[in-house]
Amino acid sequence: MKLTKNLQEKFDKLGISSYSELALIIPSSYEDLRLHDSILSDTPQLIDATVESVFRAPNSIQITFFAHNLGHTMTGVLFRPRPYMMHQFTVGERDYYFGKIECKTGQCSMSMPRKVTTVGQITPKYKSALRGDVMLRLIQNNLTNESLHVEGIKDEVIDGILKPHFPVEPVMDLKVLDDKTLYSLKYIELFTYMKQLSAKRRYFKSLTCKAKSYKKWAKSLPFELTNEQVATIEDIKADLSKDVSARRMIVGDVGSGKTMVILASALMMRPSRSILMAPTTILANQLFEEAQKFLPNIKSVLVTNKSKKIDLSEFDFIIGTHALLYRELPRAGLVMVDEQHRFGTAQRNLLEKLVSKGDKKPHFLQFSATPIPRTQAMIETAHIDVSLITSAPFKKDITSKVIHKNDFKDLLLHVESEIAKNNQVLLVYPLVQESEVIEYQSIEEARGFWESRFKNVYVTHGKDKEKEEVLKEFSQKGDILMATTVVEVGISLPKLSTVVIVGAERLGLSTLHQLRGRVSRTGLKGYCYLYTNKNSSERLEEFTKTTSGFDIANLDLRYRKSGDLLKGSAQSGKQFKWIDLAEDEEIVEEVKKDLV
Repeated sequence: MKLTKNLQEKFDKLGISSYSELALIIPSSYEDLRLHDSILSDTPQLIDATVESVFRAPNSIQITFFAHNLGHTMTGVLFRPRPYMMHQFTVGERDYYFGKIECKTGQCSMSMPRKVTTVGQITPKYKSALRGDVMLRLIQNNLTNESLHVEGIKDEVIDGILKPHFPVEPVMDLKVLDDKTLYSLKYIELFTYMKQLSAKRRYFKSLTCKAKSYKKWAKSLPFELTNEQVATIEDIKADLSKDVSARRMIVGDVGSGKTMVILASALMMRPSRSILMAPTTILANQLFEEAQKFLPNIKSVLVTNKSKKIDLSEFDFIIGTHALLYRELPRAGLVMVDEQHRFGTAQRNLLEKLVSKGDKKPHFLQFSATPIPRTQAMIETAHIDVSLITSAPFKKDITSKVIHKNDFKDLLLHVESEIAKNNQVLLVYPLVQESEVIEYQSIEEARGFWESRFKNVYVTHGKDKEKEEVLKEFSQKGDILMATTVVEVGISLPKLSTVVIVGAERLGLSTLHQLRGRVSRTGLKGYCYLYTNKNSSERLEEFTKTTSGFDIANLDLRYRKSGDLLKGSAQSGKQFKWIDLAEDEEIVEEVKKDLV
């Protein structure tokens, strides 16, 4: 789409780049510049009037009009008039004037009348970075069937979106738009957004384009892969076979078996090398141990800050933390990042760059244990391929319950009972130290109570430099772990049966789900207690009814609204003005189909 210099300047001022985006700037109000033969209540209107007299006071002008269309004499009042207003009213002149009319005891007055030249139509008013009249001309001259058609918008949507800009009747309440207009606004908002995402996607030649079979290996495993694991591995196999560098995000719920997908990917890549970056030493170590166990014929190595400098080119599968970014890395056909949201975009790109060759890039897989709503996954596919693993290899048996102060005695009995069974308990606190703002105890305030009642109580938090060592020692010797949400992701604690989350209403549902996902990792009966001082919380009660991360992601959407995919900050906060990702899945599907 080629814009004139003048048009480009206006688009830049408005912060838009297309006619579709221009269409989304709908009017903030309307002026009905048609003549009516009766006085309209609560809305400005047009009169065809002769000026009978003009009286200038120090801070106002009073004009007597005879309104021919109404058959009424009325007074017009201008307060604190600007100099140019003085010349709009000449005695004996007949013209069109616009203002709000009020009548009391037979006397009518028009406040702030102004002369108008455009008569006989409904004129939209816009609030934008451009002056009102400039914006109106921009819309009237450029927003057409043809300009929207060229951008790929279909006829039914164009009809709906042009209605508010070229109204036949004034829209009395812009908060209550008709269904067709609302559908068009949602469609265009999403269409424009996904088109921009698609434009961000770049294609590169891959360093390798062969994929070894994984089926013999899968049969040798002591368990059967789930259908979704197999479907995802097949997606990746197809990716690795192409001469275009793969870009795929694999989103799996807590405990859905992403590790086996990672290992299958490394296996299929042979004889080319694979590199995997994980966010913590504990997680990297766990993945390394799994690789040694299930891929005994592939030479694996673990790289952390404490690893000695060795020649990494001797290994087929390099697993490490961000320490990989500071090593000389050999060429690799496949780069994988686990818990990808824990790394910045720059870090992920750097890892990929370290093993690229000229214009050729490795295949790139990102793994995430934070389920996203189906609608968001569908939108993401505009700039990256997405595979979802929604089921787990075995069903977790976790009881979730909202508890309050009066349930504390029962909670203590439960903790004692679980420790007696040689199980472990996790207590998650909102803060490390006391705060006047938050009404819950911090770890430091609460630890004395737990340490006086129980043995083997371990404490860690985000700023604790020894946290990885503490978590490791706790997994082997501990009964109770007191922590902040530092334990949210990745760590495997096989004996952990219970998590108690203090001040649960302060956390997002996806964070609560990640914390709950720490328990019952090996088929133990699990418990998740959400401790709150609030008398009731619909959000927490809804959370206790499902253990599916994808259901919870949809609940989170309903309660928090979606983040911004284009700018990369998919946190809570509203990105879309019209689209509701929790409700508008059909429109998302439609736009996706139309964009192909």
